[in-house]
Amino acid sequence: MAEYAQIIVDLSIEKLDRPFTYHVPQELKEILRIGDLVEVPFGRGNRSLQGFVIGLEDERSISANITVKDIRKKLPENGITGHLIALAYWMKNQYGGTLNQALKTVLPLKKTAKEKKVSYVELLLPPKRVQELREVFQRKHAVARLRLLEALYTEGELPMSVIGSKLQVSSAVVKAFEEEGYVAIRSERRFRNPFSFDGGNSYRPVLNDEQRAAVEGMYAHFCKKDVPACLLHGVTGSGKTEVYMELIQRIVSQGKQVIVLIPEIALTYQTMMRFYHRFGERVSILHSRLSAGERTDQLERARRGEVDIMIGPRSALFTPFEQLGLIILDEEHEGTYKSEDTIPRYHARETAIYRASQTKALVVLGSATPSLESFYEAKNGNYGYYKLEKRYRNRELPAVSVVDLRAELKAGNRSMFSRKLQKEIAGALGRKEQVMLFLNRRGMTGFISCRSCGKAIKCPHCDVSLTLHKDGKMKCHYCGYETLRMKNCPACGSRYLGGFSVGTQKVEESIQALFPSARVLRMDADTTRSKDGYEAILSGFANQEADVLVGTQMIVKGHDFPNVTVVGILAADMSLLADDFRASERTFQLLTQAAGRAGRGEKPGKVVIQTYQPEHFAIQTAKQQNFEEFYEEEISYRQLLSYPPCGHMMLILMKAEKEEEVEQLALTMEAVVNQIAEQMSVLVIGPADARIKKLNNIYRKTCYIKAKEYDQLVQIKNKIEAYREQSGYRYGTVSFDFDPMHGA
Repeated sequence: MAEYAQIIVDLSIEKLDRPFTYHVPQELKEILRIGDLVEVPFGRGNRSLQGFVIGLEDERSISANITVKDIRKKLPENGITGHLIALAYWMKNQYGGTLNQALKTVLPLKKTAKEKKVSYVELLLPPKRVQELREVFQRKHAVARLRLLEALYTEGELPMSVIGSKLQVSSAVVKAFEEEGYVAIRSERRFRNPFSFDGGNSYRPVLNDEQRAAVEGMYAHFCKKDVPACLLHGVTGSGKTEVYMELIQRIVSQGKQVIVLIPEIALTYQTMMRFYHRFGERVSILHSRLSAGERTDQLERARRGEVDIMIGPRSALFTPFEQLGLIILDEEHEGTYKSEDTIPRYHARETAIYRASQTKALVVLGSATPSLESFYEAKNGNYGYYKLEKRYRNRELPAVSVVDLRAELKAGNRSMFSRKLQKEIAGALGRKEQVMLFLNRRGMTGFISCRSCGKAIKCPHCDVSLTLHKDGKMKCHYCGYETLRMKNCPACGSRYLGGFSVGTQKVEESIQALFPSARVLRMDADTTRSKDGYEAILSGFANQEADVLVGTQMIVKGHDFPNVTVVGILAADMSLLADDFRASERTFQLLTQAAGRAGRGEKPGKVVIQTYQPEHFAIQTAKQQNFEEFYEEEISYRQLLSYPPCGHMMLILMKAEKEEEVEQLALTMEAVVNQIAEQMSVLVIGPADARIKKLNNIYRKTCYIKAKEYDQLVQIKNKIEAYREQSGYRYGTVSFDFDPMHGA
């Protein structure tokens, strides 16, 4: 029995980001556990605050001269378990930020929502008494009472809602029946279901030899507990989902629970349909478009053990499963698995592996285009590795054509659609087949490229594109290098230097102008603002209510439309020329994934990639869908420049409300970082202005640190946090991003 408890109080104040010691009163000693929510007195006024128990001790850990207050009471269950608290601790230490921030990320109930109750009315009378009352009500012309009595006598029990809506009987009549002892009223919690289910669990695909071997191998790893993760590397359309489901079936049959992470909310509907048809109603979903009530109910169902499988984007990783056996990251290469806007800036892959280690669960990473980090670990034998080289039912990969937009311009074609793409679209529409047009806009941050030769203006020190700013200067956000905007291309001397500003709406208008009879759907941030926006567009396209689907990255991630035979990739260079060391990797992944949407049914597929750099290795290997060749080329650059996974980076982001404050903060951090770096083999780059120097009236500076080992960066982060804590240097904020997906 513990005498004292360490409690983290829910205060978003950095200097109070530490546990406080409280005495455990006698009545709680037998029942208080790590993870419990409690009410405690806090501060001089002893105001009541809620806090989480993060440790229990037999002896006090503070000075005997300090008065220790008693915990007031243990609050009702909220689904928090000890390993989720430990996970929050790990995230704080691994990624920075405060413990409160980590707890708010991990703890499942972020919003309170009113429970949905359903009341039932049950008749308590024997038949003889019912007959007596029937005669009384008839004599007194008590029509409503008679109607209620007859209905209850027939059914035995009725929902209160039916009594009001169907029988037209008021609650006053029901209350009177209860007071007379004729009926009993009971209430049940009704869980909101964000997904309507109208099918049985009969989906049983027949696996091919590759799929069966992958299932057997990964299940063996699950039983042996000999690797932290397995990489399932399957070409687009190879049936990775069928492998997931067979593995899930085996693990769920042992009483274990499963989390399936998907990169986008847009994938929820199609993924859920497939899982529902296999596993029935013991599947649920979590994502940001759910109402507070729906989200609360799904978490409560998970906590009660009424759900076996939870599907959702990154935050579903923190589902309060007590018997977690498997975590799947589908399309594991996607950047959305990295938290970039909220602190701690965690990566779902690393966090999933740590959470799985707590319960001896297995992590499966699935992708047709694995991240270099995951493939690197697999090649070094740290992950299990399984490859699916055949498409489902041995269907052929689509035929891919690469169009040189420089040649199109010379031929007089100023349209955003090449002649080749226009021909393929016309053919598909004539055959009553469907077309997807993917506008590759990610990474569009103001870089400049030459329309004649296709070259981007790059930093001479970092091998990333320079970013054009409003002041006319071109800057590198890794090292701070800057130069005035050039008037001529340094490679070919052309005056045709510019950016790319076409959006999905412009693409939609242009395709309608070329093909007036085509039915076009557009899927982007504007058309999916409503709660069911994704589902409505994707369902409409799946039901062939449209001929052409135009969109950004959200349309190329894991969707399966059998009637799509043509995919057009517009502006392939947009991600290729971004000011980011991952630009080539991201481009290869996007192009390969987009190409994989074509020809997934019985009809063969065709893909047209439009680019100014057709000779680039990322374009050529994507055309061939040759991941291994791309990897060997790209990893050589990473090794040369010590970029992940061959080295590691930490971005330090400094913010302040006044420009002079952020300048002073940057100077202070520079001195601290350089002093630390002298004792370690690390490279410090910066400080420099952030990509967006001022955002929401906050000034921003960045500093990058490169190190061979990840743990070195964690040590530096800890020393910076300790310095800020001990020095009392409080103005401005400092946050950290490890192996960032994008610059700040």
